[in-house]
Amino acid sequence: MFELATPLVPYADPWLQPLSERLAMLHRREVRVAYFYEEPNNSTFRYRAYNMAQVLNGCETGNVSASYFFLSDRERFDEIADAADILVICRSRYCHEVNGLITKFRARRKRVLFDIDDLVFDTDYAHLVVATLGVDVTRKGLWDDWFAMIARMGQTLKMCDGAITTNEFLARKLANYSGLPVFVVPNFMNKEQLELAERIFAEKERARFVGDGKVCLGYFSGSPSHRLDYAIVEPALAEVLAERPDVEVMVVGYIDHGPVMREFSHRISRQPFQDYVNLQRLLGTVEFNLMPLQSNAFTDCKSELKYFEAASVGTLSIASPSFTYRRAIRDGENGYLAKAHEWTETILRALDRGEAYEVMAAEARRDALLKFGWQHQTEAILRALQLG
Repeated sequence: MFELATPLVPYADPWLQPLSERLAMLHRREVRVAYFYEEPNNSTFRYRAYNMAQVLNGCETGNVSASYFFLSDRERFDEIADAADILVICRSRYCHEVNGLITKFRARRKRVLFDIDDLVFDTDYAHLVVATLGVDVTRKGLWDDWFAMIARMGQTLKMCDGAITTNEFLARKLANYSGLPVFVVPNFMNKEQLELAERIFAEKERARFVGDGKVCLGYFSGSPSHRLDYAIVEPALAEVLAERPDVEVMVVGYIDHGPVMREFSHRISRQPFQDYVNLQRLLGTVEFNLMPLQSNAFTDCKSELKYFEAASVGTLSIASPSFTYRRAIRDGENGYLAKAHEWTETILRALDRGEAYEVMAAEARRDALLKFGWQHQTEAILRALQLG
């Protein structure tokens, strides 16, 4: 495990600005893009609206400005529609207010696009989504809730002129369902993340990636819905802990251990859910970031974000070979891939290749910055907006 001197940084959600500031941000340049999300959060909104606006506004030579708006801005929707040239609706469920916002842009003959990062717009996949997330299917009203949410998402999509998503697999699903043109803009890291990541990587590089003598395997969970994914790797973790006394496990977020891990509780640490900036620091303290996924169409739609966020701080990932992970990770070069029955073998192989760690970590970071740094996304965003 790496004991970092780099401290935690003060954090507050940077998008909690009054509407007047967000409107001023939109008016900065000649071509204006309004991103809409129901209400801001640290996950989809950050990746698909806040980060996009950060890139467009940060382009010194461009003529495009962007801002973001929410349902709470409903009283000013006419003003937003007057000011913006393009509306991007991000993963929002149909309602009379969303319909009204889209209608205002259409009445002004302005383009409306739909951005989504998950397979939650086609009710044909509702059962698969629920099963993958491990939701209690006996709960009263569950199917009403899930079919309503997915159908409402699909209805918003159908009202738009095109779609934007995170990878080619999900893009094909979108195109087949909607018949609309679909563009890919990957999830990527923003300025705040990369500023801290650079400091963490530099500290680890100076130490030649030598930690405290223990090797820490980290599992980072953003929600309780990942418990079935974690269950894939848990038996392997028990086997590795039994065989290697120098290995420890860190679990971050909402996951609970099964009984197989009980005897190793003294070698397992727990950390609470982190804000997205200081998560970079916690990622930097572990040697390996574990990314198990069930194998199906829903998980193949997931983005590479767990890989590139870890790679940015020089932490190697071991991942299931999903659509995006097997394209991002070159096994043995910038990380490792493990099928469901290979987790024990792959973890042990990674542990035994300690001499390759420094070179692999540097390659993973180089790859992550090139493909998933905010500095390299302008062209893809402009192309998706049909402004490039």
